[in-house]
Amino acid sequence: MYKKMTLILFLSCLCDACTESDRDYVWKSRTVNVSAYNSVEWQTDDEPSVAAWGDTLKPGMKTVAVSQDLLQLGLEQGTQLKIKGLEGIYVVKDKMNSRWKNKIDIYMGNDIEKAREWGMKEIKIEYRVKRKANTKTE
Repeated sequence: MYKKMTLILFLSCLCDACTESDRDYVWKSRTVNVSAYNSVEWQTDDEPSVAAWGDTLKPGMKTVAVSQDLLQLGLEQGTQLKIKGLEGIYVVKDKMNSRWKNKIDIYMGNDIEKAREWGMKEIKIEYRVKRKANTKTE
């Protein structure tokens, strides 16, 4: 009985911690150009599985690279985002060359054909950023 009560108390605290931390964030939206990229040298560099911040990319990961102008909006390393028309949460793990503006690249592992089929689209994304101290709700 003691173990069950301890487990219930622990899970309750864990849920409260998650809820409280969610209150510290807000989802924002923006329309961006969305393309796709792969872990191949001719698309990246001589270490195609290592992202700009040093993260290791593996096929199947739901990650994106962002243009550097989006960093100023809060789309930094580790930012969660949703891409309209795609399921799940993606995470910013890479950044693009400074020549690109208002753009994200979806990581598609080694599947070059899938990336080509995706092409370039203008899509609305939602991204999760830290709420400013004076902001109530958005």
